Amino acid sequence: MTKIAPYGTWASPVSAELLTAKSINLGPVDASDGRLFWTESRPGEGGRTTLMMLEGELQAGSQKPRELVPAPYNIRSRVHEYGGTAHVIADDTLYFVNFADQRLYRLPIGEKNPVPLTPDSNGTLRYADLVFDTARGRILCIEEVHSADGAEPRNRIVAIDCTDAGAETTVLVEGADFYAWPRLSPNGATLAWVSWDHPNMPWDGTTLYRAPLNAAGMPGTATYVAGGEEISIFQPDWSPSGDLHFVSDETGWWNLYREDKGKTRALAPMGAEFGLPLWSLGTRSYHFLPDDQLLCGYIDKGEQHFARLERGALVPFPTPFRMASLPVPAGEGFVATGAGRSRATLIGRFDRDGNLLETLKSATDWDMDPADISVAEAITFPTGGAQTAFGWFYRPQNSRFEAPDGALPPLLVLSHGGPTGMADDAFKPEIQFWTSRGFAVADINYRGSTGFGRAYRQLLDGQWGIADVEDCIAAANYLAGQKRVDSKRMAIRGGSAGGYTTLCALTFHDVFRAGAVRYGIGDLMALARDTHKFEARYLDRLVAPLPDGEKVYAARSPLNFTERLNCPVIFFQGLDDKVVPPNQAEEMVAALRDKGLPVAYIPFEGEGHGFRKAENIKRMFEAELYFYAKVFGFEPPDDIVPVEIDNL
Repeated sequence: MTKIAPYGTWASPVSAELLTAKSINLGPVDASDGRLFWTESRPGEGGRTTLMMLEGELQAGSQKPRELVPAPYNIRSRVHEYGGTAHVIADDTLYFVNFADQRLYRLPIGEKNPVPLTPDSNGTLRYADLVFDTARGRILCIEEVHSADGAEPRNRIVAIDCTDAGAETTVLVEGADFYAWPRLSPNGATLAWVSWDHPNMPWDGTTLYRAPLNAAGMPGTATYVAGGEEISIFQPDWSPSGDLHFVSDETGWWNLYREDKGKTRALAPMGAEFGLPLWSLGTRSYHFLPDDQLLCGYIDKGEQHFARLERGALVPFPTPFRMASLPVPAGEGFVATGAGRSRATLIGRFDRDGNLLETLKSATDWDMDPADISVAEAITFPTGGAQTAFGWFYRPQNSRFEAPDGALPPLLVLSHGGPTGMADDAFKPEIQFWTSRGFAVADINYRGSTGFGRAYRQLLDGQWGIADVEDCIAAANYLAGQKRVDSKRMAIRGGSAGGYTTLCALTFHDVFRAGAVRYGIGDLMALARDTHKFEARYLDRLVAPLPDGEKVYAARSPLNFTERLNCPVIFFQGLDDKVVPPNQAEEMVAALRDKGLPVAYIPFEGEGHGFRKAENIKRMFEAELYFYAKVFGFEPPDDIVPVEIDNL
């Protein structure tokens, strides 16, 4: 029998503790010599990332994964601050980057004492996107060199001898501002890579090159393959037979291509996205099967699909997952990481028709009753400039509760990061945390989001803080106009770029009644001045080039207009954040405190750009719920440590 209770007061099966201490983050599955590998990031261990292995013939219930990297080692790179692929396996040996010192280590599988290969540089030498050069016994990777004088770091492609601990690196390619995807042909004779320069980001314009390697393993004259200032190249890779493949958005969509006798040819061209924004080095959207067929993932109208590329035709590859990792062949079927629309992330073994045979690893050790799960509903709505925006709507759902007749739920609008990120409809426990308590949630793919083509991404060029904000507001008004949410109890939350969208929505408009900001941006000029190399010129496109655009930066910085902000805000900030430094949040908090607005500030020691420690993530969710309860006037059923809210 259901109980009648106001929205927001429903006792939820999803506690903040379940989101953290009893959950892990599962990375993509990879295969090598008949073994399966994946990374696990564990909030309960301070966010430490380790590598797991499953070996032998897969049979139901017959195996348990082995952890290969002992604590306190933490597989994580700081190249570009966001890192990327930080390990590679070759010849029964694991090579990985350790987060604390950014050194590259060698660890034979089964042993427990990693040996450093690179010198102790106090973190000034960083590595990512590792590839093993079998013919020469070395690792090729991206190296980022930081100097003590504060000069801009240097990025380059280097080789590291795996047999000589402490050996110096050999520089293979340098001169551009950034590099990605150093990839060797199967015979080891040719190196391909992608590079780009300021002010471009890798989704704006990159160039693909290849060069022959001489007997000493040094590259000869580089040959242009594809790309340019206004074309983004993604994931160059070689087929087993030695053909260079890549993804290019030269048509306005990231599509697959192959180099053939010096010319490039599109493979199955279509209006869908086979690429992704390169925030994390080594990101993949396709891989090759043993018979030279290609298995790929693509996004069509915001939804992910998988297919085999067979003789120029895409053959659907069934999987019940949303936003899953690329499936890896295993026996008569495949293994993949992903989440369903109503199922938490897991690593599953599937038959060739996509039926789940066995769960090899789950991201959680708890299950939700399907009756308590809110499933995403696609929404499309009109927005500014006669444009259309997209999103996912989650209604409140809890099998044990109903709201009083005529009541409408509070709405929580989510503004994703990036701002090139993308909201998808995969099951997310953090969204169920809110919906199971009686909140409605709208996850918005505002203009600038990935998954809808280059033209949709570029609708945010010069319009950051305007178009994205219009879309979040349009979604809220659209749902309120349909009487699906309470227009007087609408809040917006976001982190990083989404935090900036959140602050702009709260400062320059009067639609939302509260907001939550995680490591968000209040001062665009301070961001342009203080941020790291990778994003140092990002705002040239999103806002305007400097110094000519200083007035635009000032006009779009919420910190300069706190007199216009008239609703409560809670801020969460990692004190070690190098992407959006703590002063951004602290200056906003001080301004709101001086103005007399309700404001709360919760800083976290030892956290960077994004929170990884279980205790901090738990505190963030509970504090945000407590904050909304005080602002919207309801009593949460949870036992929460009170939050100090100034001026309330």
